[in-house]
Amino acid sequence: MSDPSSLRVVVADDSVLLREGLIRLFDEAGFDTVGAYGDADSLLAEIDQVRPNVAVLDVRMPPTFRDEGVRAAITLRQEHPSVAVLLLSQYVEGTYAQELLSAGNGYTGYLLKDRIASLDELKDAITRVADGGTVLDPQVVRELLVRRTDPLAALTPRETEVMQLMAEGRTNAGIAQRLVIGVGAVEKNVTSIFQKLALEDSGSDHRRVLAVLAYLQR
Repeated sequence: MSDPSSLRVVVADDSVLLREGLIRLFDEAGFDTVGAYGDADSLLAEIDQVRPNVAVLDVRMPPTFRDEGVRAAITLRQEHPSVAVLLLSQYVEGTYAQELLSAGNGYTGYLLKDRIASLDELKDAITRVADGGTVLDPQVVRELLVRRTDPLAALTPRETEVMQLMAEGRTNAGIAQRLVIGVGAVEKNVTSIFQKLALEDSGSDHRRVLAVLAYLQR
């Protein structure tokens, strides 16, 4: 197991109080805190300079407070596989956790802030992900199990919006106009919906009909 004193940690959380509190906890645990940020983009911009072993991120951060942290975590695992990630959140974001964990190669954790009982628990989680392990809060595990049995539950918030508008009979162009996004973005969401519902391309529009039927029958 890694020596805590040799671990370089960065933290990203928009709450100044929580961010500073985590820094103090990390110092007490013996970690070397090499960066602290109020948003995910700032962390990603400096990742090559600070070269951490572990990145600890909140899930919801500026500017939209939806999924910035987990998107940054996915980027880190893809582009900087030597950096382990630990998500700390007040929420169970099952869809995003599923996407982050889908690679199945470890170095990943997702804990709920309110359920961390002690410094030793947090220290252990950071050390375990740094060593290539996976650390999950039991509530996150339950959410992932539910989503495995209900494919519609795996849709992201944006995909759910697109699905609702598809059910209203809108075309991709109509959905784009309604959501004020590009048609290309709608097409990517629709393709993702088909993949999550395991609807193979038959060369026709039947997938769209089947997806709407699955949504209406839930």
